[in-house]
Amino acid sequence: MTRRALGRRAVVALGGNAITRPHQEGTVEQDYANLYKSLAGVVDMIEEGYELLLTHGNGPQIGNQMIRVEMAEGEAPILPLDIMGADIQGGLGYMIERVLRSKLRRRGLSRAVCAMLTMVEVSPDDPAFDDPTKFVGSFFREEDVEALRRIRGWDIKEDPGRGYRRVVPSPEPIDIVERREILTLIEAGAIVISGGGGGIPVCRDPRGEAVGVEGVIDKDFSSSIMALRIDAPELFILTGIETVQLDFAKPTQRPVHHLTVAQAREYAAQGHFPAGSMGPKIEAACRFIQGGGSRVLITDTFKLSEARDGKTGTWITA
Repeated sequence: MTRRALGRRAVVALGGNAITRPHQEGTVEQDYANLYKSLAGVVDMIEEGYELLLTHGNGPQIGNQMIRVEMAEGEAPILPLDIMGADIQGGLGYMIERVLRSKLRRRGLSRAVCAMLTMVEVSPDDPAFDDPTKFVGSFFREEDVEALRRIRGWDIKEDPGRGYRRVVPSPEPIDIVERREILTLIEAGAIVISGGGGGIPVCRDPRGEAVGVEGVIDKDFSSSIMALRIDAPELFILTGIETVQLDFAKPTQRPVHHLTVAQAREYAAQGHFPAGSMGPKIEAACRFIQGGGSRVLITDTFKLSEARDGKTGTWITA
């Protein structure tokens, strides 16, 4: 398949701060206000004629959903993590679609918009299932940990400096179940909102049927896979910083505005991109380019248009 020309089709991965800002409660009113600001650069791209697939994070929202479920224990059935992920993916997709439709209407743009649930396939043999590391949900007291492990069958570890929390696997995405449906919508002219929170993780059983699993997929990794599956030459990873930084949080901290894959991997090996922050974004960008993508932009959620004009941001290319 010949990859499309630059400037025509792209995946935009909205960071968690696009919906809930740090230190906010995450009320519906706050989230809507944030989305009206966050989607301005996306609408600029649509106005230029881009075919877009939007993905988004859901960290704060899935955490709040888990708290609700835990508080309702004894009053309502416990929900598995994949169902909670589907609930949040649908709810946030609705909010993003509503705001996007409103902003398009105000600019006089007529484009179809569709939010859809997405299952992302992972391997049942992924080593992540043997060593859960992703912290989710509430904090617990040390004296309650053993009872939670015994009664609920959870893996619980200490989140250093914060308390004890449940940990779940973070397996690698290997395919997008609804790839054909997403591609059909995009080729029909729709802006698609999909893959929220990294997608709903599923494995294939011996009959080939999709089965939900308890886990969380990295949003940027799944966005990279989705961009490759829909033949998009560009991937835009939006986060809380304008440019990638070397020596982050050190006196020698400095921005870098362009990296090749080789340079990015070299800096990663030197420890410049921590696993808990920039590391997965850099790795997702490298995988996308090595898989056939043309370029990746990493920048602040609210600086997308400026970064595309070369005023800020970090581009990663082959």
